[in-house]
Amino acid sequence: MIYQTGNEKNMMILVTGGAGYIGCHTLITLIEDNHQVVVVDNLSNSSKTALERVEKITGISIPFIQADVLDQASLKKIFEEFDIDAVIHFAGLKAVGESVEQPLRYYENNVMGTISLCQVMSEFHCYNLVFSSSATVYGDPESVPINENFPTSVTNPYGRSKLIVEEILQDLNQANPKWNIALLRYFNPAGAHKSGLIGEDPNGIPNNLLPYISQVAVGKLEKLSVFGGDYNTPDGTGVRDYIHVIDLAKGHLKALNLLQKAPGVVVFNLGTGTGYSVLEMIKQFERASSKQIPYEIIARRPGDIAECWANPKKAQQQLDWNAELGLEEMMQDQWNWQSCNPDGYRKDA
Repeated sequence: MIYQTGNEKNMMILVTGGAGYIGCHTLITLIEDNHQVVVVDNLSNSSKTALERVEKITGISIPFIQADVLDQASLKKIFEEFDIDAVIHFAGLKAVGESVEQPLRYYENNVMGTISLCQVMSEFHCYNLVFSSSATVYGDPESVPINENFPTSVTNPYGRSKLIVEEILQDLNQANPKWNIALLRYFNPAGAHKSGLIGEDPNGIPNNLLPYISQVAVGKLEKLSVFGGDYNTPDGTGVRDYIHVIDLAKGHLKALNLLQKAPGVVVFNLGTGTGYSVLEMIKQFERASSKQIPYEIIARRPGDIAECWANPKKAQQQLDWNAELGLEEMMQDQWNWQSCNPDGYRKDA
């Protein structure tokens, strides 16, 4: 079935985790499409400076509430003050390695946080939700590229928390068909806004590859540790599908528009359909930055898999969405962000 996704209504959208990396880029896309936004974020792995810079880019003042999605009293105040039409739910912990070490923290934050949010949404009769899921719900796939109908399985608590939430949301729709939910399984976000004003700024040592590479390039970190050089891949290092964060943000807008058609529960991969190894990523970044990236190959990381990339055809056909920016743009925009902000947002904190 092909859905039409024209923007029929300008909406008031609550964005949880809206000060985070993907969240703040999505805010820009939503505002550019004339939607109104409200942000709730506990700032545990994000910065209020990011929102201030989004306001600078868009010229729009963004209502912001510092709170956790587990805090139902704060959520209820938001729904009482604003007539929320839909929620885009980014708020959650996202580091695979950390989830292996702290599973209960991940289940509390990611699973219980989503239940808390949905309870409040139900109370205020708001039934439109775009959920930030992940390709980790496919576990260690038997083959690539990965279709949405592949069996789900997980190799770490982070992925399991996402899969549990997906199943909860499907149950919610079964119990009450008023719920319209888009489950977006995306691959590896990369890059930054062209302005260089916003980008990925992790606390402490980065968990994701590209921020780590760019911090090595800017001199903040000595060298890159490559987890595993003995995978069954062309060069022995892990292969992933990297998608520009701007393309990812546009995918959320397309999904939001689709929810106005009352599709029930829909599932989409958001990826480019191309996999790149860690060593390929290093070479590409060296080209974009004119910097040498020293690295060493160390033991595999618990919970990691050899290769993972998307078949994005369903999103292309049913969402009218396509990844338009390639690896070269990801690298250039990432380097532009990091070189302009060597200490991330902290210098303005």
